[in-house]
Amino acid sequence: MSLKGKTAVVTGSNSGIGLGVARELARAGASVVLNSFTDRDEDHQLAADMAKEFGVEVRYIKADMSKGDECRALVEQAGACDILVNNAGIQHVSPIDEFPVEKWDAIIAINLNSAFHTTAAALPMMRKAGWGRVINVASAHGLTASPFKSAYVAAKHGIVGMTKTVALETAREDITCNAICPGYVKTPLVEAQIPDTAAKYNMTEDEVIEKVILERQPSKEFATTEQIGGTAVFLCSDFAAQITGTTISVDGGWTAL
Repeated sequence: MSLKGKTAVVTGSNSGIGLGVARELARAGASVVLNSFTDRDEDHQLAADMAKEFGVEVRYIKADMSKGDECRALVEQAGACDILVNNAGIQHVSPIDEFPVEKWDAIIAINLNSAFHTTAAALPMMRKAGWGRVINVASAHGLTASPFKSAYVAAKHGIVGMTKTVALETAREDITCNAICPGYVKTPLVEAQIPDTAAKYNMTEDEVIEKVILERQPSKEFATTEQIGGTAVFLCSDFAAQITGTTISVDGGWTAL
């Protein structure tokens, strides 16, 4: 599944799922644009290290995904965008009647609106190139819901709906648009929460993983960032040329319940 000659822009990709996806695209030969809202030496070093490891061009471009103009500028600064992975996201947990308005606005802006802006900027590039792949990292919460996550669930359901719309608008072109819907993924952020949660519930870390964090994930195993990245690479391949407008769940059976 060589992606040599393709340029991939991955939002929110200096850690976690986004970084895992970026690494697998680079491994497959794509040039990669990493992104986050920071502009630190370590961000640019991350790009340099990845370029050296995989022998491809990797750049880091700062852009705040809560701001539409910066979302569009990210794609424009990339210069090319054959593969767009809309991954940037944040979370906040609160009852809806107590949900801070500023948190709602930020989650909708970063988790949903950013994908609108980047996709709108990328599609003309893809059409000019005659090929394109839009991959939206949604969530199991794009297909189901949990209490106290109203903004996140609303945004991820919106991402799934937009995925279908973009797929229909590009159905007669060599451009596809799909959503990956992960369940719980083992990222540094999740791993860091395990000891505190174990202390809170007076459980062992293994018990916390199985009974609290992975309560709704029947496999009782985390998905990995490599698995999410591999799914993205597959969606970019010729094998997936007729897969468009759909969701692929990587959730250990969560949405089968």
